[in-house]
Amino acid sequence: MSKRVRKAVFPAGGLGTRFLPATKVIPKEMLALVDKPIIQYGVEEAIASGIEHIIIVTGRGKGAMEDHFDISYELDATLEKKGKKELLELSRNISSLARISYVRQKEPLGLGHAVLCAKDLVGDEPFAVLLPDDVIDAQVPCIKQMIDVFNEKGGSVLATMTIEGAAISAYGVLAGSQDSANPRIYNCTGMVEKPKLEDAPSKQAIIGRYVLTPAVFELLERTTPGAGGEIQLTDGILALLKHEKVFGYTFEGKRFDAGDKFGMLQATVEFALKRNDLGPKFRDYLKGLAL
Repeated sequence: MSKRVRKAVFPAGGLGTRFLPATKVIPKEMLALVDKPIIQYGVEEAIASGIEHIIIVTGRGKGAMEDHFDISYELDATLEKKGKKELLELSRNISSLARISYVRQKEPLGLGHAVLCAKDLVGDEPFAVLLPDDVIDAQVPCIKQMIDVFNEKGGSVLATMTIEGAAISAYGVLAGSQDSANPRIYNCTGMVEKPKLEDAPSKQAIIGRYVLTPAVFELLERTTPGAGGEIQLTDGILALLKHEKVFGYTFEGKRFDAGDKFGMLQATVEFALKRNDLGPKFRDYLKGLAL
């Protein structure tokens, strides 16, 4: 019987250059989507999926993330003194979301290297990986959907979404065949990184959610660094395929690329419209614009 997926790794050591100058002093993971940092959406998704231990892989200048998920005695004391009970509860809830550990990635040497940094904290059990830039709005949390597939199939699971046309060239693309019992599941035979449209093995683009077996750590340790000395997670998963089954899963929900300015704007609009306190006024405002 497979061990339960209890831990989730958040690679958050990147420089966030696409959002300069804002990210010169603010980690990109702490940029606000409406009124919550991007990374908090992923942490809440993981917790709602049954994850008990969050492992955030940080880098230089990322201390704001640790402060955000920690207790803020000064803020809490001020809010309590002023009788702002709702804001006090909001602040305290953030610091009690989950058990959170941090590990430092000393150099940005690729996604595979970032995941490898979490090896000692993950140990010998399956784990999830969530890229904070990918914010997913779903009725059933995306990682919960994937853990269910992992429990059913007993192999690593990669989140995919169907991409039509030339846009597929911006993604890693899954090679494989649909599962006969569930068309959302793909039996993975390989992956191609950013192929030309005519070379893409499918329309299934891999996005920032993974459920992996611990065997991937040893394979990442053996992976030869590529361009820029980086170790890619894709290479580790391709090596894993030689030893274990790997599955793609087309999740139910909508994904926003919050690591991109346009994607961040899309997410901000759609998340704001869903809010009871903001939606009606914001919708009226948008209707009144001379577009």
